[in-house]
Amino acid sequence: MDLAYIPSPSSGVIDLGPIPLRGYAFCIIIGVFVAVWYGGRRWVARGGQVGTVADIAVWAVPFGLVGGRLYHVITDYQLYFGEGEDWVDAFKIWQGGLGIWGAIALGALGAWIGCRRRGIPMPAYADALAPGIAFAQAIGRWGNWFNQELFGKATDLPWALKIDADTDTGTVAGTYHPTFLYESLWCVGVALLVIWADRRFTLGHGRAFALYVAAYTVGRFWIEYLRVDDAHEVLGLRLNNWTSIVVFLAAVAYMVLSARHSPGREAVVEPAAVGGGASDGEPAAAKAAPAGASPVSTVKESRGARATPADGDGATGGAGDAAPSKKG
Repeated sequence: MDLAYIPSPSSGVIDLGPIPLRGYAFCIIIGVFVAVWYGGRRWVARGGQVGTVADIAVWAVPFGLVGGRLYHVITDYQLYFGEGEDWVDAFKIWQGGLGIWGAIALGALGAWIGCRRRGIPMPAYADALAPGIAFAQAIGRWGNWFNQELFGKATDLPWALKIDADTDTGTVAGTYHPTFLYESLWCVGVALLVIWADRRFTLGHGRAFALYVAAYTVGRFWIEYLRVDDAHEVLGLRLNNWTSIVVFLAAVAYMVLSARHSPGREAVVEPAAVGGGASDGEPAAAKAAPAGASPVSTVKESRGARATPADGDGATGGAGDAAPSKKG
């Protein structure tokens, strides 16, 4: 008899009158909102304009959703194109099934298109959004809880997840490792790590995003090992384990090479904010300080303009290279 466990919802849908609210979709939407909101704060603190992150997200989010779904369908094609399966189910995204690798890859393409249209550097945008994406993943993973999916091996630990029997999938009722919870907590830790490292080392040119990717893949590797859902295996390891290894190595290599080629942080992240002043009222001169200029002279040149305030994570203003954080 299990004395303690995490209960699972009896249904993944909450009926609000005539409107069905699907838990999985709700978690995804809230996650996207948090990522855009927090990313916007970090972007403004770096010298960008209010609204830029949201404008680019109009490109990145749809691309990311399509990419995440495509990755899932391609790597688990038997669920939709196998014998007795209905291929139309591949479009039912609310039933679960988004691959983070595809979401990030195609979402990055959408962000690149948006950045190119706005004339801003893609790495700087990625750095601003990095911890917000990790927070979004932490929230989005609770969608798996609503759907009673992607749990781990059987366990009787006090924090085990109770799963109902499902004849369609062959799931046996019992208590299992709540891998959705493990990954959710890990993503919160990754977000906090990126925020701290960004303060301490004044990360720029895509290195904050690369740190997020590297840290996430470490957690995904061991969490993936606990999962029991069907997955393709190569040399005894699940496909996502191999993907984690490859992506981790690529992220670390990028951080090392980027630090050698482009040390410090971008002095200007959004040229439009420098030319006419950011819409949040921050002085353009303070944000466009040339490399090596002192904060005092910059303020004088801007005729008394106040310095750009840091956002909630303590990031410095847009002139990151010109006025590096004292903590760095």
